[in-house]
This record gives sequence, C-alpha cells and structure tokens, in this order.
Amino acid sequence: MPDLLFLLMICFGLSSLVFLILAFAAIGKRKFIGSAGVLMVALLCLALTALLGTITVATKGYLALTHEETAAVVRVEPLGGKVFLAHFEFPDGKKASFRLAGDAIYVDAHVLKWKPWANVLGLHASYELDRVAGRYRDIDEEVNALRTVFLLSEKKPLNMFHLRKTYRFLEPLLDAEYGSAVFVDVTGPSQFEIKVSTTGLLARPSGS
Repeated sequence: MPDLLFLLMICFGLSSLVFLILAFAAIGKRKFIGSAGVLMVALLCLALTALLGTITVATKGYLALTHEETAAVVRVEPLGGKVFLAHFEFPDGKKASFRLAGDAIYVDAHVLKWKPWANVLGLHASYELDRVAGRYRDIDEEVNALRTVFLLSEKKPLNMFHLRKTYRFLEPLLDAEYGSAVFVDVTGPSQFEIKVSTTGLLARPSGS
C-alpha cells in the first residue's frame, strides 16, 4: 500500500474518533446544533477511512505498472493429444504448473488506470494476471472438447476490478479498468514472456 494512502487512512480514522468524542460531549451538554455539525464531520472522516481501507484491500495482489513489465515467464511442455503443461515463473519468484488442453495457451489480466488526482495518493496503473486456459483453434472443439481453466490471481474478499464494474461512485477514482488477453499457439516445446503495459498484454519469445 502506498505510504501516503496509509497515512491518510490513519489520519481520517483518528479524526473520526476525535470528532465522535466531541459530538457526544456536545450532546452531553445539550448543544444539539453544534453536535450535529461535528457528528457529520466525524461520519465524513469515517466514510473516507472506509473508502481508503476498501481500496487497500481491493488492490491487494495488483502490481504497479510504470512501464512495460514482465508478468510471467512461461515454459510450455507438450504431452501429446492436444494436452500440454504450462510452467509459470512470476517476478516474485513463485512458480506454478498447469495441465491444459487445446491448441494454444490463453492468459488474461485485469488492468487498472487511476485518475491523475489519485496518482498523488500513490495510486498508479496496476495489473493482476487473472486466468490461464487452454484454447482450441476450431470453434466446435472450443465448445465441445475438454475445457481447462485455472485461476492465476489471488483470491481476496474484495477486488477493485470487480468493485469498479459494480459501483459507479468509484468512477471518479479510476480513469479506466479493462481486461486484456493474449494467446500463443502450442506447436512444440517453447518458452516465452508475458509482458504487460498500459495498453494490455503481449507475448514475446524469452530473451527477445
């Protein structure tokens, strides 16, 4: 979480507590008009704290995107019969392997682009790989043959991509949020890098 975002969350949280105490103190002295104004300020600070906390939780797992990044290095190992293994190595050193069926490997991702004013809070374009699947060239096979899909993203109670799709009030925060995908034909053993930029995903042979 960006340091400034964390500090703001702490400040608004403490402010809401202080204003709540002042509001209840004013109520105790029967200063109802003054207490109403203080209570409104307290609730506003509390709402801002909740919003910043939601952003923090919902963007967990997303990686900052300042230029073209390598999201994963993938090694493909055909097993025959349109079945293959896909070995992933991620920038943080984690590895995972998936048994897929199809003529190609398909990977998609979520990309978040924040409004310029949100950049001031330390919120910059970020991405999260979402799924990997096997993909068939023939549409009939795509519909009827064995489907293999696995989750690449981290499971979490809140996801900013899904929240933005659901709630319009987040529109002022996010300049754009979109999905991007890439697929690579499996014709033999190979290794390639999945790159991500603010324009989406692309695949390149390793070392190119």
